[in-house]
Amino acid sequence: MLGANTMAVSVRGLTKTFRQGHRPALDNVTFSARPSEMVALIGASGSGKSTLIRHLAGLATADRDGDGEVRILDRTMQSRGRRGRELATLRTDVGVVFQQFNLVGRLSVLTNVLMGVLGRAPAWRTSLGQFTRQERVDAMACLDRVGLADRAAQRASTLSGGQQQRAAIARALLQRARILLADEPIASLDPQAARRVMEILSDINRSDGVTVLVSLHQVAYAAAYCHRTLALREGELVFDGPSTELTPAMLGNLYGAESEELFLPELPAQSPTPMALAAG
Repeated sequence: MLGANTMAVSVRGLTKTFRQGHRPALDNVTFSARPSEMVALIGASGSGKSTLIRHLAGLATADRDGDGEVRILDRTMQSRGRRGRELATLRTDVGVVFQQFNLVGRLSVLTNVLMGVLGRAPAWRTSLGQFTRQERVDAMACLDRVGLADRAAQRASTLSGGQQQRAAIARALLQRARILLADEPIASLDPQAARRVMEILSDINRSDGVTVLVSLHQVAYAAAYCHRTLALREGELVFDGPSTELTPAMLGNLYGAESEELFLPELPAQSPTPMALAAG
């Protein structure tokens, strides 16, 4: 049970340098996210969004000569460039959805989703592809939730990009992650598919109380689905505040000419967004 003041994600002084003498990919980044919060992470190409998400997921460690720390659910993921003792356990609490889906194309959609149990099922069993009846039932429920139950038996490679991303989200759902990190999940999707993916992430946040941190290139989606936005520029956190403040003028001041790549004309017309419903 989390305490009243426990943060889902807490980052302090995180710095990452890939090449000595070059600008850090992350430069003294500090922020926190509350349980059940949905936060957008924006920035132009090369701003450090993917690098930050890899650190939050325990897939990378910060510079050892700094004081950087990442805490997940009040436990240490990493500190001073060293992985915490509870890293393996924490990874089961953190689901990651990647831009390129990370599905095994030759396997069925259902089998790909079943990979979500790897962190809590015996390795000998999952390595042989042996899953319990309940795990299969749960996986089908996750597929149904993202609208793919009828595709369970298909090879993952036969799905469209948007469908593959939804399958990846179903895998994270089966993982029962308490924090979901989505790294540019809609970057390669058409507007309609992108909207559907964002609505699914928003529903998981609202209905399940899962903390969601989603990195985006498109400010319109951040403003529509996330009350709060973090903005990175050249590895530095330059904005942390309400998404309603993400005006073209404000982003022009932050990013200059680079701000142009953060805007889309409009979202595709569909049902009202969660933010619009809340406002109404």
